[in-house]
Amino acid sequence: MYHITIERHTQITDTQLLALIELNRAIPEFESRYTLADYQQRLQNKPALLQFIYVEGELAGFKLGYSEKTGQFYSWLGGILPDFRQLGLAKTLLVDQEAWGKDNGISHIEVKTYNRFATMLQMLIRQGYQIAALQSATNKIDDNKLILNKLIC
Repeated sequence: MYHITIERHTQITDTQLLALIELNRAIPEFESRYTLADYQQRLQNKPALLQFIYVEGELAGFKLGYSEKTGQFYSWLGGILPDFRQLGLAKTLLVDQEAWGKDNGISHIEVKTYNRFATMLQMLIRQGYQIAALQSATNKIDDNKLILNKLIC
């Protein structure tokens, strides 16, 4: 069994965001690359949670979300490096995010994913998330965006 640790950050620094940007470069599914300014703008004046997950002390992935309304949390981005997949790390981050949310007055979490990420979609449904809406893509069904919600209180 691997030793897994999660770092939680709620006062997110530029240094942490730069580490996140570097990590994103190694995750092949991230087509659009956010800049430091993009992250700063999105997170500005919002309660946020950045989680880094480590396996045997090595950075393996992350999860980032924020709250725009009291009691509601948007789980914005997350990813696991290819070498660390199939270890249940995405689920571990999700469960940790929900626990943090419960401890911090969050009652509702929203996640968006694409139809092409079947593994992510299946994991979310197994964890009790429900499909609340669909944003249809114009060209390919794989590009349909699914919006899922879960009440955690």
